[in-house]
Order: sequence, then structure tokens, then C-alpha cells
Amino acid sequence: MKYFLIAGEASGDLHGGRLIAALAKNDSEAQFCFLGGDYMEKAAGMEPVVHYKNMAFMAFSEVLRHLPEILRNMRKAKQSLDRFCPDAVILIDYPSFNLKMAKYAFKKNIPVYYYISPKVWAWKEWRVKEIKKYIRKVLSILPFETEFYARHKVKAEYVGNPTVNEIAEFKRTAPDYMSFVEKHNISDRRPIIALLPGSRVGEIRNNLPIMYKAVAQFSNFQPVVAAAPNINKDFYAQALKNKGINANPLLISDDTYALIANSAAALVTSGTATLETAIIGTPQVVCYRANGSKLSYKLFEHILKVSFVSLPNLIAGKEVVKELLLHECTPEHITKELEPLLYDSPQWCAMCEGYRIVTDKLSGKDSAQEAAHSIIGDLLH
Repeated sequence: MKYFLIAGEASGDLHGGRLIAALAKNDSEAQFCFLGGDYMEKAAGMEPVVHYKNMAFMAFSEVLRHLPEILRNMRKAKQSLDRFCPDAVILIDYPSFNLKMAKYAFKKNIPVYYYISPKVWAWKEWRVKEIKKYIRKVLSILPFETEFYARHKVKAEYVGNPTVNEIAEFKRTAPDYMSFVEKHNISDRRPIIALLPGSRVGEIRNNLPIMYKAVAQFSNFQPVVAAAPNINKDFYAQALKNKGINANPLLISDDTYALIANSAAALVTSGTATLETAIIGTPQVVCYRANGSKLSYKLFEHILKVSFVSLPNLIAGKEVVKELLLHECTPEHITKELEPLLYDSPQWCAMCEGYRIVTDKLSGKDSAQEAAHSIIGDLLH
């Protein structure tokens, strides 16, 4: 069968690559066409129609500036879909773009599956109407999503969480601290505090300077930044300089799991990275600055449909990690929350227990294999 996949970000490319491999394993005649990145390219043995590096635009202003490029990407996607004539379209997160493609495919009577659902349970709940209309099945990677979709009469199946499988695989060959610092030529042997400021320009610009100022309060530790593959490396120093911080940050690319695993703690912008950090077992503080205004925080509270924004807390159903959002995300507040996590404290013990709850709830399934079986079985039914 022929599968057309769309992933618009780095994490989606990783998950998409694993799904392509699983589909190929279970369907000897599988053919692929996709928008994505290097992982998907390696799994499919062909280049993407559009690379996600030319698709990952976040804030409204950023989308507006790149609107001609976004429209070109949409045209390319539709033209490629028409030429390829797939048996199924598989969407991976990236809702603003993907739901438009879902509508397009639906009108052509092509079954559409959503692997890694948009976070409609948190905000933009109105998108459920589109999902209900255009999506044949949601293949969920978060157990609480199936209940949400059931309330809206959307067919959804929990297939397991890919992060659990990826980290279990990583841990089998994970480097120890000395191997890690030697591999990356880190001469400073102080314990590391990992900074994960996001994968988009706006996120990094807002979060990295705040994180850097907080870590500066701990002279016995060194900050190391997880660099996003789609961001120019010079941008990180510039983001700090724009906030009056003259520093040349130490960047680690394409080795984020090893960085987290060999860090004493991590400051993490809310997203998949918060879950990765929890499953690896490194203490963390969730930091999301955005514009930092109290008004934005009040609006955020009003729009948000859930009690938390970070995945560990949502999965556990209680506060496992501290979330510092918008105006609460300051160097002073980060320092206060981070300090007890750097030693064997009651706060760290409580976080460990929360991490166990999260891992237990997610374990037990290979999400890519489960999703592949579900899609193929549905198409053959």
C-alpha cells in the first residue's frame, strides 16, 4: 500500500521515521511519500517533498512573515498527494497545516489517520470538529486522550508512547558522564545543568536568557544547551547578548538524551522534552516565558482547558514537576525551585515517585508497531 505522511517538526520527524520503518516491516509492498526530515528520509530511503526545517514556524508574527513559504509548502503537499495517489494519509501533530491537508485528502476519499494528536484537550478545542469530520482514526500516544475523544465521539486508540521506547533503546548504550564530556570535548568537569529552551526561534529567544541567569547562581555547576537541529548555532549567543549576557554557550547537538542523562538537573521548556526528562529520570523545572506578561497569563488561564501544561503532570494527574509560566518564569523563581533538586531533598524524592507513576502509565506498548498494525488492519478491513 501507499502511505503519505506529514511531519512539520523535529520530534514529528523522529516519530515519523519509526512509523515508516514499522509500516515497511508489516507491509512488504509499502511505498512512501512524505513531508518531514532526516529520520523519515533514512527510513523511507528517499528525500522529503519538503523538509520540516522549512515548515517549523510558531508564533502568529512568524507565520505571517513566512506566509508565502507556508502556502508554497501547502501547494507542494497537495500536488505530491495528487501524483502519489496514496491509500492512506498519516498526519503527525502540526495541526494548522495538517488539518488543512486532512480536509483535502478527505474530499478525495482518502482515509486519514492522526498519529500524535494535536493538543486539542488543552486549547483550541474547536479543532475537534475538524478531527471528527476528516480523521478516520486518532492513534493516540497519551492515555488520557482516548477518554477526551470518546466524549466527542471521535474514534481514538491508545497505541503507546514512542518516548518510552526511544529512551529504553537509548539506555541500553547510554554513555556515562566521563564518556559524554570527552565525546563533546567538554574540559570543564563541573556537574551539568541542561538547558532545553525549545526548538523554535521564539522559544529560544524568550527562554534561554532567563534559564542562563538562573544557572549563574550555582557556581559549582555549568550550563549546557541542547541545540535544536533547525536553528543556526550563532543564534544562541545572540539571544543571550540581546538580553545583556555576554556568553558563548556550550551547545550539544543531536545528543539530547545523553545530555539529559548526564546532567544533575534540567531547565526545560514545556513540550515533549519534559516527558523525555521525566522518563530518563533527571530532576527538572519547567520554564515557559513567552512575553512574560501577567495579562498573557490571565488569558492563558482562561483559554487552557487543563490544570497543567507539562506532560508529566498531565499523565500523572497531579503536580510532579514545577511549572513556571510567563511572568512566573523569572531567574529568581527558577533558582528557588531548582536548588532543592540538586541534592537528595524531599522535593527530589517526591519528583522521583511522580516519575515512576508517569513511566508505569506509559509502558507496555511499542507505539510505532501498534500504530502500523492499526492502520494496516483498518485499511484491509
